[in-house]
Amino acid sequence: MKALKIPAAACLVGAAMMMTVAAYAKDRDTGRGTGPVVFVTSQGLYYDSIVVADPLPAQGRFQQLIPGENGLSTEFGPGAPGHLGGRWWIDLNEDGVMDSGDRYFLCPLLGPGREHM
Repeated sequence: MKALKIPAAACLVGAAMMMTVAAYAKDRDTGRGTGPVVFVTSQGLYYDSIVVADPLPAQGRFQQLIPGENGLSTEFGPGAPGHLGGRWWIDLNEDGVMDSGDRYFLCPLLGPGREHM
């Protein structure tokens, strides 16, 4: 098996991003979950989450999770076509493409969603 070389800067960005995700979980009302609260834009609802596997290999389909001023957000949530059951990727190198410079993890959303964080 060939070793994957990731630039040190990407490792630092990845570590910083996961610390940011952990901070969302710690600093915000996480309700029933142990993970961050995620806002689903198409539903206008906030969902608690639980981190199950971090990291995951970059294989298969993933839904983008976007960090922003108000926390983490995504377009599709439970019950909507396009929701992938909590298989997320965060674009760490900000190139708009899922690649080896990004973070992949499993963090299912816990229903029901709510209107306020």
